[in-house]
Parts: sequence; C-alpha cells; structure tokens
Amino acid sequence: MEKRYSQMTPHELNTEIASLSEKARKAEQHGIVNELAVLERKITMAKAYLLNPEDFSPGETYRVGDSEDEFTISYLNGVFAWGYRTSSPQQEEALPISVLQEKKQA
Repeated sequence: MEKRYSQMTPHELNTEIASLSEKARKAEQHGIVNELAVLERKITMAKAYLLNPEDFSPGETYRVGDSEDEFTISYLNGVFAWGYRTSSPQQEEALPISVLQEKKQA
C-alpha cells in the first residue's frame, strides 16, 4: 500500500516528485492531456508537503503560480491556504501552499 504524502520523508517526496515528473513528461509526449493534468496536481501536492506552513501568514497576499492572480490567506489548514483571490474576493477557496509565490505587502 502506498504511503500518504504526509507520511513521507523529504527524500521520499523528492523521489516521488521525480517519478511523477517523468510520467508527466511521457503523458505530454503522447498527448494524454487528462493524465498529464492529474500528474501535475499530484506533483503540486507533493511539493506542498516539502514546505513549512508556518512560512505562510494569514493576512498576507501571494502570487498564484505563474499567473498574475493574487491570493490573500485567511487561514491555514495543514498544507492548504484558505482565502480569496483578488479577482474574486467573495469566493473563498483553498490552494496548496506550493502554488503560492513571492510575498506581496498586504
């Protein structure tokens, strides 16, 4: 039975990320879009478990991935940041902390 990401050591997580990245590369080469999307999500989640949630602060605003979207954290629950995108402040959502980048001043 496979371990959960939360039970893996950093070395195991890095090994899993490398394996998933290779599978994603192959899926992309073969044009299997659905499988590629699933593998990219798994990579994002595994990377979240390599980060320390305490490095992210409620009330702070971060950039979301490689997009121009900004996300303000309301609270953290494990490796998920709950809050609001600047573009849709009325809709609360959760994002893995691994997609949050470059702190902005709130």
